Amino acid sequence: MKILKIVLIVIALLIAIVVVAYIYYGGLSKVVVKEDVQGGEILVYEEVIGDYAQSGKFTDKVYYALLNNEGIATTKGFGVFLDDPQQVEKSKLRSEVGCIVEGLDSTQIAKLATKYKVRTYPKGNYITAEFPFKGHMSIMIGLMKVYPQIDKYIKEHAISDKGSIMEIYDVPNKKIIYRKEIVKE
Repeated sequence: MKILKIVLIVIALLIAIVVVAYIYYGGLSKVVVKEDVQGGEILVYEEVIGDYAQSGKFTDKVYYALLNNEGIATTKGFGVFLDDPQQVEKSKLRSEVGCIVEGLDSTQIAKLATKYKVRTYPKGNYITAEFPFKGHMSIMIGLMKVYPQIDKYIKEHAISDKGSIMEIYDVPNKKIIYRKEIVKE
């Protein structure tokens, strides 16, 4: 009987830890999806083929290259995910992953473009949503909470589900910005 009581206490503690972590990393956050004009950021990135789960290591690679080789500190990472993982094999998924650079003049950007892939993200009308960013678990919970809401918005407003989606990891503002391209058909 004593062992059963200990087992139940351990299980209750584990459940409590999971619930607290879920809440801390944004699990109870409300997701508001809307259309908004955004874009215009300067992206320094790598083109990646393969599982989207590897995005973090490429973001870190670009971040440390900019910091250590160029003396440029960035505070926003991003991923532009070009394929739907439910329709494309993991090993063939395409993405652009890296950092957003801010406050650089055209000469500095041109110099970066000689060493890295650099482009301006198009300014336009996007489906957007925000989610708290408190670490890697926020990204995982965001996938489960935000993407279904974006899909629901697309269906309710008869918008094409084609097109890429961008995630911006805004460290200073502690949020993830999801930006779905609106494709005209």
